[in-house]
Amino acid sequence: MNTASHYDVAIIGAGMSGLAAGIRLAHFGKRVCIFERHNAVGGLNSFYSIAGRKFDVGLHAMTNFVRPGVKGTPLTKLLRQLRIDRAEFALCEQKQSRIAFGPRGENSLRFTNDFSVLEAEVAARFPAQANGFRALTAAVRTFDDVSLDAAPISAREVVRRHIGDPLLEDMLFCPLMYYGSATEHDMEFGQFAIMFKALFLEGFARPFDGVRVVLRVLLEKYRAAGGERRMKCGVKKITAHAGKATALVLDSGEEITADHIISSIGAPETESLLSEQSKIEHPKSKIPLGRLSFVETISILNCQPAALGWGSDTIVFFNDSPRFDYARPSAPVDPRSGVICIPNNFDFGANRTLSDGIVRVTCLANYDQWAHLSEEEYRAAKARWFAEVQRSARRFLPPLPSDDALSRATVTTDMFTPRTITKFTGHFNGAIYGAPQKIRDGRTPLANLYLCGTDQGFLGIVGAMLSGISMANYHILQKG
Repeated sequence: MNTASHYDVAIIGAGMSGLAAGIRLAHFGKRVCIFERHNAVGGLNSFYSIAGRKFDVGLHAMTNFVRPGVKGTPLTKLLRQLRIDRAEFALCEQKQSRIAFGPRGENSLRFTNDFSVLEAEVAARFPAQANGFRALTAAVRTFDDVSLDAAPISAREVVRRHIGDPLLEDMLFCPLMYYGSATEHDMEFGQFAIMFKALFLEGFARPFDGVRVVLRVLLEKYRAAGGERRMKCGVKKITAHAGKATALVLDSGEEITADHIISSIGAPETESLLSEQSKIEHPKSKIPLGRLSFVETISILNCQPAALGWGSDTIVFFNDSPRFDYARPSAPVDPRSGVICIPNNFDFGANRTLSDGIVRVTCLANYDQWAHLSEEEYRAAKARWFAEVQRSARRFLPPLPSDDALSRATVTTDMFTPRTITKFTGHFNGAIYGAPQKIRDGRTPLANLYLCGTDQGFLGIVGAMLSGISMANYHILQKG
C-alpha cells in the first residue's frame, strides 16, 4: 500500500483523462498519484461482471480512428504523447453505421470510416443540400477546435448558414449529440467540430476485447512510468489557503499534499470538494449542473446478431419524431430516439467473432425520475423501460425471422440508469457528459487546481485522454 503524504501532482479520478494525465506526468519524472474512490479504473468507460460474464459500459466505439500512416490527428497525437504503439490497442474498424429517422427509419444516411460514403449519401438523399454540406465540412476542417480560449458560438447557427433542410440538420446533430453533448437542443460549435471530425471525418473502431484492452494498456504505461494509484481511496475535501489548494482530505481522514492537483471528476463535483472557506473566497465560481443522462439496455445472445438478420450495422442512431429533441425528458426515459450498438459488427477479421452476441441500446433519461425510487419501484421501472427501449429500437433494425426469435436467443440482460451513473462516477444528476459550460483552459479559482476530462471540453474517449495530456502539458510540464 502506498503511504506517501506528498506528491508533485495528485490526480482525482482514475478515468481515461486522469490515467492519461498521470502517464504523461510520470514520463517526465513527476511523482504522481491517482486517487480513485472505486475499485475499478475507467470512470464512464469501464466494465463490470455478473455471474462471470463481463459487461462493458460507456465504450460503444473509439472515435477518431485513422488508419496507419495518417498523421496530425488526435489518435496519432495521443499515441505519441503516451508512447503507445497503435498495435497495443489492436483497433478493429466498424463495418458501417446509420442515422435512421422516421417512424421506421425511412430517412437514412449510411457512413463508414471512409468519409466519401457519407458525402455520397447526402448528395443522393438531399441533392439540394450537397453544396452546403461540402461547405459545412470545409468550415469544420479549418476550425481550430483545440484552441483553449475560443469564444463560444452556437453550432445550430453555423450549420444553418450552410444547411437549409431541418431534417438533414437534425440527422447530422443526432450522432454528435448522443456521443458528446452536455447541452440541450444545441452544441457549441467547437464541440460540434470536434465530434464531426471524430465520427464522420475519422471514424469508429474497437479492440476485440473492448474497453478492457484500452484500460490495460493505460495501466501498464502508468505503472511502467512509475506512477502510483490508490484505489477505494476517494477524496472528500480540498482545503485551500491564499488562492491555492493546500491539501486533499481522503475519505479515511488522511491528508495528502501536492504541488499541483488535477481533477477529472467534473467541474461542479470538484467545486463541491472545496472547503467552505474557499467557496466564500470565490463566490462567483458556482457552476451550472448538467441535465442530460441516459439509460442503456444490454442484451446477451446465444448467437451472433447476424443470425437474426442484424449483421450489417455497427451503430444506428435513431429518431422517430418530426424533429430531434435532444433534451432531458419529463418521463423517466425518452425512447423516441437513441443509439443501437452491436459490438459484434466490427470487422475483427476472418473467422474471428465475439463469443456472445451483444446488443446495447441507449436512450435519454431523467435522473430525478430514477433517483428516489425504492428498490422494488426501481426494479419495476427497469423492467418496464427495458421493454419500451427494446420495442422502440427494433423498429430501426431489419425484421426478425420470427416474433420470438429475440427472446429465444437472449441469454441474459442488464440495464444501467442515471442512478447507476451517479453511483459509479459521482456525476451530479447522472450527467454523463457533465456540465453544459466547458472550461477549455481547465482553470479553477485555485491557482494550482486544474480540471481535465468531461468538463474541460475535449470529447470522446480519445478526447478524454487528450484532455488529460493537454492539461498536464499546459499547466505543469510547460511551466516546469
